Amino acid sequence: MNNGIKKFLRLCFVFLKRDFLINSSYRFAFMFDLGGIFFLTVTFFFISKLFGEGALPYLRDYKADYFSFVLIGIAFSEYLYTTLSTFMDAVRDEQVTGTLENILLTPIGIPSLLICGSLWNFLFTSLRIAVYLIIGWLVFGFDISKINYLSAFAILILTVLSFSGLGMLSASFIIVFKKGDPLNFIFSGLSRFLGGVYFPITILPLWIRNISFLLPITYALDAMRKAVLNNAGLLSLGHDIACLLIFIVFLLPLGILSFKLALRRAKKDGSLLYF
Repeated sequence: MNNGIKKFLRLCFVFLKRDFLINSSYRFAFMFDLGGIFFLTVTFFFISKLFGEGALPYLRDYKADYFSFVLIGIAFSEYLYTTLSTFMDAVRDEQVTGTLENILLTPIGIPSLLICGSLWNFLFTSLRIAVYLIIGWLVFGFDISKINYLSAFAILILTVLSFSGLGMLSASFIIVFKKGDPLNFIFSGLSRFLGGVYFPITILPLWIRNISFLLPITYALDAMRKAVLNNAGLLSLGHDIACLLIFIVFLLPLGILSFKLALRRAKKDGSLLYF
């Protein structure tokens, strides 16, 4: 392992330790967050009881009931909402604490700041997802015996990478325009409605359903549900994986380029340290 990798890993540890100490000091907020997960899970459990077997014809691809379907949706969609905000939060937190200018003068640089500054958010989101699944399993009988952990982990990585491009585009907009983020609003809103978070896209009219195929969350949730509920292997998820790779190839470079251009403009205007 060369010195560059060692320094980067050490930097990641420092950021994680700092963010852990900060967030762990707000214990009431943490317990309140866990309580929110529990009550949201309870809500959708009873909604699933209302639907009964009427939803099963729309869920035949997943061989599961509505509760299992929606539990995966609300849990793993959190990666989208986290990614859309975490890169901007990483910069904003340093700006609010007055450390951004000092970091920009060090060899750390913005890329390392974005990666290391967002690690805690992704880890905490992963913890929240685990809590969703554990509550669903222990309290409401969610079946965890069919999870293909290799497929689920692979889809998770592809999901985060495909969403990261959108997150950088969102952060770029805020850096340049300071207030208002239509990209975050549009992508999160469309994903909730058309991405299959709360209901299968097969119930949508065809012309609306075609729009859902333009969203990475559609393929991410479809693949994740099959991996978790059907023990699907990577080969059987080839279509969803290929689509996520296309989004990564297109969105990730676009997000990185837009973020660099936004930083360049903010530095030129002298507005990087002001929001």
